[in-house]
Amino acid sequence: MAVTVATIDPAAAATATRSNFGTMPDGTAVEAVTLTGSNGVSARITTLGATLQAFNVPDRNGKVADITLGYDDLASYVAKPNFWGQTVGRYANRIAGGRFTLDGKPYQLPLNDKTNSLHGGSDGFDKRVFRIVSVASGAQAKVVMTMTSPAGDQGYPGTLAVTVTYALDDKGSLTIDMDAKTDAPTIVNLTNHALFNLAGDGAPGGIYGQRLMIAARRFTPVNAALIPTGEQRAVAGTVFDFTKPRSLGDGIRNGREPQIAIGRGWDHNFVLDKGATAEPGLAARAEDPASGRVLEVWTTEPGVQFYSGNFLDGTFVGKQGHVYRMGDGFALEPQKFPDTPNQPAFGSARVDPGKPYHHRMIYRVSTAR
Repeated sequence: MAVTVATIDPAAAATATRSNFGTMPDGTAVEAVTLTGSNGVSARITTLGATLQAFNVPDRNGKVADITLGYDDLASYVAKPNFWGQTVGRYANRIAGGRFTLDGKPYQLPLNDKTNSLHGGSDGFDKRVFRIVSVASGAQAKVVMTMTSPAGDQGYPGTLAVTVTYALDDKGSLTIDMDAKTDAPTIVNLTNHALFNLAGDGAPGGIYGQRLMIAARRFTPVNAALIPTGEQRAVAGTVFDFTKPRSLGDGIRNGREPQIAIGRGWDHNFVLDKGATAEPGLAARAEDPASGRVLEVWTTEPGVQFYSGNFLDGTFVGKQGHVYRMGDGFALEPQKFPDTPNQPAFGSARVDPGKPYHHRMIYRVSTAR
């Protein structure tokens, strides 16, 4: 029987290059890996926080811009941390009171969001240096990174071995696989927390002229502490209805809507129509009409947190000296629902030995004419 060996055209292959990104205060080296597709799309990932530090995308005329917020240098990520493209965990989003119970045993997490634990606590995965396992070029340019979170880390049970894989192809798809294995029952909810401006980082008009579609007919309202009430409310007839593309400037200042007043804009979980799926399904699509840049977010998870940059207050000075203000970026964070460990109706975030956690999400970029 003849054997066919697949070959890759070097001219069409995506490439991966490895470089130094600086040194942590304790002397730990931080690396960056740049993945580049033949279509002009590139992504830079750093080992600090397994972070998507830059995502460079051409517009309809071929002009390339970085569409993510963040910093240009490691020192800024250390001195003034925020969630700029990091891998967040062990539990992305909020847990009420920082408390949950597993197998009858209560656990207390750090309170780093007033009365809540947010994104894994005050020393979450966003502040950890991952180790590069492999870097490869080819049909997909890829980097694989790992870290281990010991039992009791930030109050969570079980030793958790985490692997994050970024892979960029030549068609504009950046796939992020997040995998975790535990030696004892625990809870896990990992996502990427990129903040996007499709006009380009620092574009003076912000995000308000950009359009968004979210494939969700329901969302989870929150209380004054931004914790879901347990209700899954229909979006129809509200400023939460993104079932058809709508301008981000339409509704973001609507203080007559109590949920907008509580969140200072949108900071809410949307219940994806597709639910949890074995393969990624479309969660959201954003477009900047001026540049033509389009971003689709695909995920295997059941929810997506839409955050409209409400807490950017001008105190963060980011890439190229840009001052980040409210509305300068938006996040679409695919994940399990906030506070799921305390709300059984939301499903389960439990992970057990022998039953590993897996989340695949895709940032897919293109241009519209």
